[in-house]
Amino acid sequence: MSFETLSPPRAQALALVVLALVLIKTSQVLLRAHRRRQFARQHGCEPVTAQYPHKFPYLGMDRIREVRQARKEHRMIKWVHQKFREAGQYTQSIKIFNKTIIVTSEPANIKAVFATNFNDFDTAGRLDFIGQVIGKGIFTTDGEEWKHSRAMIRPNFVRAQVANIDAIEVYLQDLLKLLPSDGTSVDLQPLFFALTIDTSTEFLFGESVHSLRGDEPGKPSGVAFAHAYDTALQECAIRATQSPLARLMGQSQQDKQNCKTVHDFVQRYIGEALRWRQTWDGKEKALPTGQYTFLYELVKETTDPIVLRGEVLNMLLAGRDTTASLLGSMFFQLAKRPDVWERLRAEAAELHGAKPTFEELKNLKLLQYCMKETLRVNTIVPTIVRNANKDTTLPSGGGKDGQSPIFVSAGQMIFCQMAVMHLREDIWGPDAGVWNPDRWATLRPGAWDYLPFLGGPRVCIGQQYALTEAGYVTARMVQTFSGLTSRDAGPWQEKLTLTCASKETNVSLTLA
Repeated sequence: MSFETLSPPRAQALALVVLALVLIKTSQVLLRAHRRRQFARQHGCEPVTAQYPHKFPYLGMDRIREVRQARKEHRMIKWVHQKFREAGQYTQSIKIFNKTIIVTSEPANIKAVFATNFNDFDTAGRLDFIGQVIGKGIFTTDGEEWKHSRAMIRPNFVRAQVANIDAIEVYLQDLLKLLPSDGTSVDLQPLFFALTIDTSTEFLFGESVHSLRGDEPGKPSGVAFAHAYDTALQECAIRATQSPLARLMGQSQQDKQNCKTVHDFVQRYIGEALRWRQTWDGKEKALPTGQYTFLYELVKETTDPIVLRGEVLNMLLAGRDTTASLLGSMFFQLAKRPDVWERLRAEAAELHGAKPTFEELKNLKLLQYCMKETLRVNTIVPTIVRNANKDTTLPSGGGKDGQSPIFVSAGQMIFCQMAVMHLREDIWGPDAGVWNPDRWATLRPGAWDYLPFLGGPRVCIGQQYALTEAGYVTARMVQTFSGLTSRDAGPWQEKLTLTCASKETNVSLTLA
């Protein structure tokens, strides 16, 4: 239909309707812009001082290419840090497909995002690029769904469960059997990932996948599950950094198959837990696993298999990756510092060969310092992305000196660069990039200067579990091996997926 085919009165009426719609839309846009300017003035906001020097500002493709190259060369964190230094400010605005994004490593801004203005931000569609693997759960939901997840999960991290380190010893012995003691080089990082998936699945399912031992006859392949899980998470990381157009391509067939392998494997345990739940009378009852099991405690709260699968896989992501990444990076650093290794051995000698208890681990001061320093220098979660769900502000980054508040519009994304914040020389001193655990003997960082496990309402509820496992494994390896020698000629390099681990941790070990 065209205006020519309409009678003049109808054509005029249609034109008036179109014009009215255009005017309404234009007035809405202008009114929103006016309200935002008014909101910004009321809060003393100034424009963001530092602008990323885009060569093609309307698409931001130049930055996307630089990010891709930096990731490929395992120097993403250094690249981001360098861009802040070049800007002269630790809050910067960038453009991606003509959307303005704020990138910040200012403690005051990060505090606002995670605490002060917590309700103004959500997880920026995290479910869209990771939900295919782990589904809905504590890490991928917001609002009431998130509150419900956290309420269900929190009781599972009381001290009785966190302090249960006997189970770790079983899988540590599996690891020790795979470690050469004749000076042969071995990459510890993948072995630590295998160790933590074994301990995590024991905690979650009541039965380990035993990836360090290999598949057992008559049981689903734990090795295949671990491989599918790893590969699927790597695909998630790639999707998260791709342009919106690239993400429209969707999942590959191989990625879909990996997700199916993961889901099918977990579903077996969920089915067993649901069958047990049908016989549970609401009172204390021995579990078929013979021990505390996360899934069996969770099934008391919900019998929805999709909810159970999501929560279990969300927790597997945290339980495995956090601890393995910490261990891999810490042993890389320790192998470069034989003096610290010797001091750790002297500290562990006070245990007289006995396995450390939960309380004794906390009292191994140098060990605690090593973990803290590794979490600072080699931050496990280097970047957290949030999305403003309403017009709001951040306290710094605006004006000539970068100290004025800045306006954040609804829908705008914030990249919180935790790793860069942990390496800032103006916060940590001129040796900020140097791994030096002794700094923690006197160091008292600001409440929002050091956030290895985030902060605010979404602070990691499993942090003590991760630190206990990493500390125990380290203490036992210190007791077992007299020598730890680096076989990596160069400096530490990152391996970025959804978390940040050591690209390689090549060492040789000598039995005590």
